[in-house]
Amino acid sequence: MVRSSSFRFYSIQEDKHLITVSGICKSFKVAKRTSGVGNAVKALFRREYSEVAALNDISFSIAPGEIVGYIGPNGAGKSTTIKVMSGILVPDQGTCTIMGYTPWLDRVAYVKNIGVVFGQRSQLWWDVPVIDSFDLLRDIYNVPEAEYRSNLKLLAETLDLEDIIRTPVRQLSLGQRMRCEIAASLLHNPSILFLDEPTIGLDAVSKIAVRQFITRINKEKGVTVILTTHDMNDIEALAQRILLIGKGSLLYDGDLTTLRERYVEDSQSDSPSIEDIIVRMYKEYQIT
Repeated sequence: MVRSSSFRFYSIQEDKHLITVSGICKSFKVAKRTSGVGNAVKALFRREYSEVAALNDISFSIAPGEIVGYIGPNGAGKSTTIKVMSGILVPDQGTCTIMGYTPWLDRVAYVKNIGVVFGQRSQLWWDVPVIDSFDLLRDIYNVPEAEYRSNLKLLAETLDLEDIIRTPVRQLSLGQRMRCEIAASLLHNPSILFLDEPTIGLDAVSKIAVRQFITRINKEKGVTVILTTHDMNDIEALAQRILLIGKGSLLYDGDLTTLRERYVEDSQSDSPSIEDIIVRMYKEYQIT
C-alpha cells in the first residue's frame, strides 16, 4: 500500500482550476519544397517558407485531480499543446497559467511541480544503468536525499523495477523502459503529470500495468494527469473527460458519459465503444 506521507503535492484552496489555458495560438514556419532540379538549386540560396497554424485559439481549464484525455489525429496539435503547457514552447499569443506559473516564463520553479513523459523520447541516459539516470534527476530537481530514497523505493516496488534498475537503458524492453520513464517523471513529487503516448508500442500486459499505476497515483495522491494517446482503451480506462483537437482547434470538451449519450441514439449498440464514437467524431468534424 502506498504510504500517504511518501509524496508531497501542491494543493489549491481558492482557485478551482489548476490549469487555465486561454486563447493559445502557435504557428511554425515550414520550408516550401517544389519539384525540379532548378528549384532545388534555387532553394540552396533562397528558401521560401509557409506558415502552418499548429494551435488556433485553444482554451480550456483543468481542475486538481482530473484525468483528462487529449485526443486527435496525427498533426492535430496535441504534442504542441503539451510542449506549451510544459514550458518547452512559447506560444505566439494567449495565456497559460498552471499552479500560478506561466510555464515558459517561470520555467525553473515551474518544472519542479510537473512530470512529463514523451512516449517516443527518453529522459533517461541510454548507455548507463537506470539508477544513474535517477540519481542525476535527483540532483537536477534538488530532491532531498531521504525523500529521494523513499520515493525511489516506493516507485521501484509499485512499478516492479527492482530487477532492472541497474540495467543500462538500451538493454531494456520498451515496456520496461516506459515504466522507468514514468518513475523518473515522479521522483521529484510533481502535482501534474503530462503523458504523451505513454503506452505506444507496449504489449497488453505492460499497458495494463501502466494504466493501473496512473489510476493509483491519481486516486491516492491526487495527481492531475493530462493524457494524449491514439489508444482509445487508454482513454476508456483512465480519462474522466476528453478534449478533442483537430487541425489546431479545440472541437469538443466534455465527459465520456455525455459523449456516449450524444451518440447512442444513432448507434446499433446501447453502449457504443469510445473508439467507435471517436471515429464518428473525426468524420463529423472532417479531421480524418
